[in-house]
Amino acid sequence: MARAFGPASGERISPQKELVGEYHNNGREWQPKGEPVEVLDHDFVNPEMGKAVPYGVYDLSNDEGWVSVGDNADTAAFAVESIRRWWQHMGAERFPAAKRLLITADAGGSNGYRIRAFKVELAKLAAEIGLEITVCHYPPGTSKWNKIEHRMFSFISMNWRGRPLTSYRTIVELISTTTTRKGLRVRAERDTTGYRTQVRISDTELAAVPLRRHEFHGDWNYTIDAT
Repeated sequence: MARAFGPASGERISPQKELVGEYHNNGREWQPKGEPVEVLDHDFVNPEMGKAVPYGVYDLSNDEGWVSVGDNADTAAFAVESIRRWWQHMGAERFPAAKRLLITADAGGSNGYRIRAFKVELAKLAAEIGLEITVCHYPPGTSKWNKIEHRMFSFISMNWRGRPLTSYRTIVELISTTTTRKGLRVRAERDTTGYRTQVRISDTELAAVPLRRHEFHGDWNYTIDAT
């Protein structure tokens, strides 16, 4: 079984949107004396650069992750596309004999248990890659226990501390160079797809998802068949 851990939500590290440009970034970074990094004195969004939206997948068993950096919106389609890219670039090679994919995700955000579009997009992914997908959502208010927070995104935040995120390339490179002494490796890629926002899923569309709710808190725990 392949295991993927979804993103943190409601925290600064992800999928918090990050200003792109010469803006102040929390933390400290050593610079030569008398050569401080100059940044803007305001945090108004640059309309040409917008905000970066990082969405990550963490493979617990191999201590490695994938981060898609979007520039549009944190939508369910973007979330599932990030999982898809992780599978295409990393997961399929790591787990060639996998028949099921287990995803643990927070209760809210683009991958929330109430988000119909998330289930619909996961059904498309399951059919595409031929894997049964089981999703276990953390109960509301418990995202701080999501392992991706402590084992991946916290180190990404430490790696780019004090550095202005001047461009999407800078963000992708800083994420990709994040490592730990225990061997964490992260791959990152920019996703320039323009995802639609406020997508409405009808009762009929939702009913068509081959979803089986588990006996224990079926709203939070369910499996989507690969049909």
